Amino acid sequence: MNSQLEKQIVEQGMSLENVKEQIHNFKNGFPYLPIVSAAKIGDGIKVLSAAEIQAFQEIYPAKAAQIEVVKFVPASGAASRMFKDLFAFLDGDGDLSKSTFTQKFIDKLSNFAFYSDLDEVLKQNGSSIKEALEKKDYKAIVSALLNDDGLAYGILPKGLLKFHHYEDHDRTPTYEHFIEGIQYAIGEDNYVRLHFTVSPEHESKFKEEVLKIKRPLEKEFNVKFEVTYSQQKKSTDTIAVNMDNTPFLEEDGSILFRPAGHGALLENLNEIDGDLIFIKNIDNVVPDRLKEETKKYKIAVGGLLLEIQEKVFDALERLENSYSEADLKFAETVIAQDLDGKLREDYESLEAKEKGKYLFQKLNRPIRICGMVKNTGEPGGGPFWVKEDDGSLTLQIAETAQINLDDEAQREIMQSSTHFNPVDLVCSIKDYKGKKFDLLAFRDMRTGFVTEKSKGGRDLKAQELPGLWNGAMAGWNTVFVEVPLITFNPVKTVNDLLRDEHQ
Repeated sequence: MNSQLEKQIVEQGMSLENVKEQIHNFKNGFPYLPIVSAAKIGDGIKVLSAAEIQAFQEIYPAKAAQIEVVKFVPASGAASRMFKDLFAFLDGDGDLSKSTFTQKFIDKLSNFAFYSDLDEVLKQNGSSIKEALEKKDYKAIVSALLNDDGLAYGILPKGLLKFHHYEDHDRTPTYEHFIEGIQYAIGEDNYVRLHFTVSPEHESKFKEEVLKIKRPLEKEFNVKFEVTYSQQKKSTDTIAVNMDNTPFLEEDGSILFRPAGHGALLENLNEIDGDLIFIKNIDNVVPDRLKEETKKYKIAVGGLLLEIQEKVFDALERLENSYSEADLKFAETVIAQDLDGKLREDYESLEAKEKGKYLFQKLNRPIRICGMVKNTGEPGGGPFWVKEDDGSLTLQIAETAQINLDDEAQREIMQSSTHFNPVDLVCSIKDYKGKKFDLLAFRDMRTGFVTEKSKGGRDLKAQELPGLWNGAMAGWNTVFVEVPLITFNPVKTVNDLLRDEHQ
């Protein structure tokens, strides 16, 4: 890379050192994750009994009321991918028979929560849904939904779209996350703390939506909301390159940098000051009639994390002052039974002091509990045992792209996976002395991704940082817990809102 390009990188506010490392990654690729086996029930995935779930319902609320609980909701992305088929229909000749997706959308139009708003927009333009249907002017309906002279759903983020219809009002996913917050995230001083990651162009609209929701719910449920926002940092963008790994230049000669995927949100999470943090995607919400299971399991995993955290902190305090046989045994038990951890291969040959230092280092890190649902063919990262550099095994969430599918043994392990991760996490990010961990120190930078894209008709390669719940948390202590499938209801396309879980 010549000095002119290096100067440009610095002028664009990016780290030259990071960019050089990214180009190295483009040239050499990322190593595959060395998965050893799929985590399964009884071997890396816990199943909570009915009695345990009930016990946590009783214990958790009082414990949560003494700490700062935060609900962290990634909500940056535009909803445009939800409407990919409808955009294609708009670009076509308007023949409904050529698009079964659009046909279903039109046939079930009255079942969508945004039906009344859509009808109102058409009426303002001298038409109505009824009239457009009679004239078979389906493009007018789709255009009024997607374009900015209508509801602008094609350019808004998912968090601001109407998902669910109730008797006297309609709700966006943002509204549903407020309700969920009341159900399981009331912390100290009766506060529900919500944090949304948003894109700069949508932040003001999010604030408008929150303003409409906040006060009435505070009054109705006698709680207080603290709502904060952050944006994916520009400094986390990664350089795009041509297919020969040279920097991709825009028409004006500037170097193209692209957002680095959800792994970039680790920087946002690192700035959150909370004792217990729930992470859940913006679109994974259901109407009130189906919230009970989600509430029950969120309270259960939150309670379990606080219980595990207590034991981990106890073990660390003991190891700080003693490497006695009893204290080592206690720490070993916490790692094996509570954290489902497996020690390094040569552990038994170590002296007591070496064992103590190793156990301390193994325990003194952030903790996360990840909900796992039974595999039904939905896309998502799977739970696996992974071999670390020191020979120990750790639990990791691996995406298909991280596994060497050309290796038959690795492919068979991946195919044997029984569960997947629905982005359902609860995290503890402070140490046993109450000090926040630097989460960036626990990221494995070897777990990024290289993808192929195009811009302006030219092919390019893009690089994503280690995924937020994948390599970005590789160094955390990880516990997997089975949760029911009903807790996972993402909305990938607009027609997913027609599923019973969203009606």
